[in-house]
Amino acid sequence: MENKKIAKEEIKELKEDALRYICPHFASNSELAKGAKIFTRGEGCYVYDIEGRRLLDTFATLLTTICGHNRHEIAKAVQEQMSQLEFFPNYVDTFTIPLIKLAKKLAEITPGDLSVSFFVNSGSEACETAIKMARQYHLEKGERQRYKIIGRRYSYHGTTLGGVSATGIPWFREYFEPLLPGFIHVIAPHSYRMGLEPDACGEICLKAMEETIIWEGPKSIAAVILDPIPGSNTGYPLPPDGYLQGVRKLCDKYGILLIFDEVQTGFAKTGKMFACEHWDVAPDIMAIGKGFTGGYIPLAATITTPRIYEAFKKPGSEFRSGSTYGGHTTACAATLANIEIIEKENLVEKAATMGKYLKQELEKLYKYPIVGDIRGLGMLLAVELVADKKTRGYLDPKLNIGSWIRDWCWKNGMILRNNGDILVIAPSLILSKDEADEMLGKINQGISEAMKHFKL
Repeated sequence: MENKKIAKEEIKELKEDALRYICPHFASNSELAKGAKIFTRGEGCYVYDIEGRRLLDTFATLLTTICGHNRHEIAKAVQEQMSQLEFFPNYVDTFTIPLIKLAKKLAEITPGDLSVSFFVNSGSEACETAIKMARQYHLEKGERQRYKIIGRRYSYHGTTLGGVSATGIPWFREYFEPLLPGFIHVIAPHSYRMGLEPDACGEICLKAMEETIIWEGPKSIAAVILDPIPGSNTGYPLPPDGYLQGVRKLCDKYGILLIFDEVQTGFAKTGKMFACEHWDVAPDIMAIGKGFTGGYIPLAATITTPRIYEAFKKPGSEFRSGSTYGGHTTACAATLANIEIIEKENLVEKAATMGKYLKQELEKLYKYPIVGDIRGLGMLLAVELVADKKTRGYLDPKLNIGSWIRDWCWKNGMILRNNGDILVIAPSLILSKDEADEMLGKINQGISEAMKHFKL
């Protein structure tokens, strides 16, 4: 299918209307000043803008379209469901067939004893729900005093007020303070930035977490929430071996629930269906979203164990949360089709294999003096740019070198994600070898051009 040609006058009007009538999510006024980017079509790993430019999307439409754009299998599932029953709410005692089938499928593929799903609309809601679930669980068990939530510095858990309170990144928090009470943040292992060997880094962070638990009072803490691999904001620093196992032991020791936020890392991206499986650790509650649906229709879920769910089964003890569209009928049908593609096309295994190739090739970028660290797992990878390899010193933020490279890639037909001077890639799992090489080549050339431009 080719782009429908749009007249220049209409393109101009649409761009003006976009800026006039829409407040974008996490807007950047400096970027908006350059004009609106409007997308009209997608195919596989590529998207097309309103001018007809074809761009390789190396961040899978914000970590969502893991099976690629324009999958006819999913479109067919959506069309068939809409022709029968487009929507009926999962409210009080009502269910739909796609909802039930999806919940059963999640029980089959999630780690440990996770098997009971509460469906919501976004990853932010999934994390918020996990926090509420943990607090009410302890209340139902006669421990109302357990309300505190331990999060980690520089982890992101969403944009709801509860999600922002759990988030440990100052930029997301500062405009909304004072945030909800009862949220405490501890250091998270980041071997490269802490300048430590992984084992020592993990030990220090586990000790800091236990000291915080004791200081706050173990019987006041409801849950620890963490992302097994911190997300794109910090460029996927991997937890040292033994760290997640250590957190699990601490939670068990002090009667604290463990929540994993796998919104970014779940569904094959790391070379396992869920990132926590690399370390054989299962949480009590898990939040999922983004690639869960393949980006086709919004849906997310909070999944827990029968042990936790049992606390909500007595009359008067029901979990007090919900939304109109949580578990949307057509969204569930689309998600089932998306998971079927992951399994049929062996995308878990492909992500593991392609991830090794990508990391191996990215490590060739160490030839540049500004490339300090290459990290990540599977197809979630990052390149951190630095001023000095030995000291790990940061580049002058006024130079905006990471953004300059991103813009160079855009001008040359590729969408690249950056968080400051961290270049982040998380392409669709269907990425071919040729597409991988195209991506790697443009990143390499973009860094090379930046070196020339900034005379580094």
